[in-house]
Amino acid sequence: MQLTGLKYGRRLLDLVEFPVSQVLTEDASHDEINELIASHGGKCIVKPVFLGGVGKKGKAGLVRICSNVFDAMVAKRDLFFATHHQGNREVQACGVTFEGYIASDIEIYVSISESSEYRMPVLLLTTKGGVDVEDVPPEDKRTIVFNPVTGVKSFHINDALRELKCPPQYISSLVQHLPKLWQVYDNYGLTTLELNPIRMGKVKGRYVPFACDIKASFDQDNPAWKRLGYPEEIFSTTITQFESEINVLRTHQGQSDVTEVNPKGTILPFIFGGGANSAATEILADRAIISSDFGGNPPYEKIRAIADITFKHWLPQANVVLLIGGRANNTNIFTTFKAIFDSLREHIRLNPDVFVVAGRGGPMVVEGMVYGRDVLDSLRVPYRFFGHDSSMMSVLQHAIEIDSFLEPKPVAVAPKQIKAKAA
Repeated sequence: MQLTGLKYGRRLLDLVEFPVSQVLTEDASHDEINELIASHGGKCIVKPVFLGGVGKKGKAGLVRICSNVFDAMVAKRDLFFATHHQGNREVQACGVTFEGYIASDIEIYVSISESSEYRMPVLLLTTKGGVDVEDVPPEDKRTIVFNPVTGVKSFHINDALRELKCPPQYISSLVQHLPKLWQVYDNYGLTTLELNPIRMGKVKGRYVPFACDIKASFDQDNPAWKRLGYPEEIFSTTITQFESEINVLRTHQGQSDVTEVNPKGTILPFIFGGGANSAATEILADRAIISSDFGGNPPYEKIRAIADITFKHWLPQANVVLLIGGRANNTNIFTTFKAIFDSLREHIRLNPDVFVVAGRGGPMVVEGMVYGRDVLDSLRVPYRFFGHDSSMMSVLQHAIEIDSFLEPKPVAVAPKQIKAKAA
């Protein structure tokens, strides 16, 4: 569950009185837009509103800086239903925002997210914001590790900013406001909170950090986000038929989160766990048909229903069916494997030439793999299983190698014979 942009995101920041650039929605009158432009140095920014977590709008040319109401209304007309490519899918805007322009000679990036390295939330900070943080050199950003019990403190921010050689006139205000982001993150069920950029504007002669864009991801199994009063539809981009069928299965018994990544992909992954989901989606890239997170010890009936829907939609085009996850703590591997392999046995007629790769660890993993072996042997389906002592990266790489081997090879066309004419 994700949201981007200030139309809905500013509600999060208002909870802790974090400064936000002024925002008007598409319903704003000409007078209101004129006043916004006049009060922000003669400029405003017009952005399309996309539901869900849709980024990189600026790189796609979907952000306009306007200096008068006429240009702002032209931008509104052009961007109101703008289309944007997010990965392998096309999404459509449903409105615009008019945002006050904050003149600043520095842009700050800050995020709080779960770290697989430290196994806890960390804060990432750089004074080279306004771009993808991955493009910022390591020496220009700092990862702040803090105690989640006590949260982010002022000295964490102060030390990091001084190491980054932040201009001294900005440090005091940032030290005052940035620790507030932990309150939002910790109290409302977030898994990621990102402000990019924060621009330093002046209010009554004092520098103030203004959030100019926001991205937030929520844990839908944590009910704390419901206290915000957001309608669930704001977290959704265009829902495909496959995603809508899986969403019906969402219950308190285990997770069933799926995203259609590439409808032309050739690896069909059943992924268990958020860490495995992140790694597998990144490594498999466009080969993956879906991105999924099936975990939380789901019952047989739920995984069987998920597998039935998934195979019905995607098995005919798959070269590889992949079962992948880390070492489970409480998920019964035998139950999940039995459900998936029972479903595969029922649907194998859709694609009898598929290859199965599985890499798992956890309770009843041996029993699950033995059951899978017996089913696949009876179906004469080739497979390879990896145990808990195998690297997840090696399992993913093996699936890619099998997929490459099974790709249709281009048919060589013999060159046409050229007949020489007699002189």
